[in-house]
Amino acid sequence: MKYVDANTVQKRMNTRILKNNILKYLFLIATLFGLFVLAILIIQVLRDGLQWIDWNFLTGKLSNDAERAGIMGAILGTFWMMIVVAPVTLILGIGTAIYLELYAKKGVFQSFIQTNISNLAGVPSIVYGILGLTIFVRAMDLGNIVLAGGLTLSLLILPIVIVAAQEAIRSVPQHLSEASYGMGATKWQTVKNIILPAALPGILTGAILALSRAIGETAPLTVLGIPALILPFPEGIFDKFTALPMQIYYWTLDSSLVAEYVNLAAATIVVLLLLLFLLNSTAIIIRNKFQQRY
Repeated sequence: MKYVDANTVQKRMNTRILKNNILKYLFLIATLFGLFVLAILIIQVLRDGLQWIDWNFLTGKLSNDAERAGIMGAILGTFWMMIVVAPVTLILGIGTAIYLELYAKKGVFQSFIQTNISNLAGVPSIVYGILGLTIFVRAMDLGNIVLAGGLTLSLLILPIVIVAAQEAIRSVPQHLSEASYGMGATKWQTVKNIILPAALPGILTGAILALSRAIGETAPLTVLGIPALILPFPEGIFDKFTALPMQIYYWTLDSSLVAEYVNLAAATIVVLLLLLFLLNSTAIIIRNKFQQRY
């Protein structure tokens, strides 16, 4: 056994402590830099947009006149789109996660599906826009309606929901399901009464955060040709529509022609941020409620 004197050990410890302190402060600087940039962006958006937010802006129709423009059509379009995205994503995503974790046999096929789902979660959103354009808009001849936009965004966030639901199911202690089987419960009874209730906080948190991402996506809707023109308010999933991200995108593009569009885009960003904040807060509340229950 090689002998190491106390001075050498002390030097190694000092080196490790130094490296630890350097990396700690480096990560702190990176975090503070990100927060600083975010704060600048939020302050600028609030400065440009808050003064334009009023009741007429929230309830009015789109208009070429910046003073009379409103975003109610974009709000309703976003709402109807989420009416499509939420059930499709939750049913398919949670169902797939349950099958892969609790019913599928471990092997090459299951591993192949799992690998592809994980890879799909990192695919750029514009690729899903191209897929939605090919399948829903052209092959199914739906056109750029709410249903086509909602199905496209469902494809976008479906892998994220599946992965989040799988992680939530894996986190359920094994002894709970074993106790259920020991009491004579069937597999489905165990899944329905034991595993799903215990995994529900993680599943709902992941699903709501995925829906928040879908609300803020612009690239897939741009590929689908979703307009930001003066449209009638959408009244169902088969109507043409626009959404809040699309309205922000077009007002930002046209700001070089009409200076006031910068303020309209900033005001719409504030509304979208508030909506995302409400969704994320809902996710936190749901998670805390069910964690206390189970």
